[in-house]
Amino acid sequence: MKLSKIADFLGLKISNDIEIETLLTLKEATPNSLSFFHTAKYLDDLKSTKAGAVILQEEYVKYLPDDVIALITNEPYKMMAKATSLFAYEPSVIEDEPILQKGAKVAKSANFGQNVKIGKNSTVMSGCYLGDNVEIGEECIIYPNVTIYHNCKIGNNCIIHSGTVIGSDGFGFVSKDNSNEKFYQIGNVVIEDSVEIGSNCTIDRATLGKTIIKSNAKLDNLIQIGHNCEIGQYSIIVSQVGLSGSTKLGVGVIMGGQSATAGHLEIGDRAMVAARGGVTKSLEGNRVYGGFPAVDIKLWRKTQAAIMRLVKKK
Repeated sequence: MKLSKIADFLGLKISNDIEIETLLTLKEATPNSLSFFHTAKYLDDLKSTKAGAVILQEEYVKYLPDDVIALITNEPYKMMAKATSLFAYEPSVIEDEPILQKGAKVAKSANFGQNVKIGKNSTVMSGCYLGDNVEIGEECIIYPNVTIYHNCKIGNNCIIHSGTVIGSDGFGFVSKDNSNEKFYQIGNVVIEDSVEIGSNCTIDRATLGKTIIKSNAKLDNLIQIGHNCEIGQYSIIVSQVGLSGSTKLGVGVIMGGQSATAGHLEIGDRAMVAARGGVTKSLEGNRVYGGFPAVDIKLWRKTQAAIMRLVKKK
């Protein structure tokens, strides 16, 4: 839609009008997308963004590239949340036959939205639902009662076990003034090749852009992956792990059972987080961490031993 229509809806002014095709983050934005800036943490992304227009506060307009249109407000996060409502997916109950490539098999009790594509020799078992525009690669097995929401993409040689939900809304709300206004989740989930996902996992779609599980990652049962997370190649995530939104795991990261992360942080390549570790800040790769807040596991063990000695002295 026209940027002028969005600006009118938000009650904001613009200096020029362009066609807006989608809403994206500053880093992923294209000349036909609208983005927003609400924290100095992303100032470098603001300076280099290729967005057509950005919602932001007036004091940051000077950092915008010359050809980017500014929509000025004191509440950019809230304004972007309102803008997402214009691009929100409209649920549909229309069903259609999937497009099957050679050797693909689907159960009679599986249900499909429109324009679903299933690759060669893939199997979709009973009770599954695949929403509009879902794509399944070759040689995949989708076990019973898996739900894959609209626009999500699954690569080749993937296995998804029963009860898993891929592409449900990320937990996004603007809580200022007790409004709890919904930030509509208009991104998707992309799962690359040779990924295995256990039973009863939930992988949230991105707020903007994509949640991505990279090739050869392996997920156990009962795992929560928040919106806009990125799981690196060969990573292993053990049962009951919870990753908050925009967590980024590098290559070969191992998350022990019931460990968890705060949002918007990074864990470096080949790092390991022990069971029940609580990650509250970004961690370097090639090290082992434990405890809450997660620290080098040797330090954590020494701390636990010192506490025990103090207790025994009493």
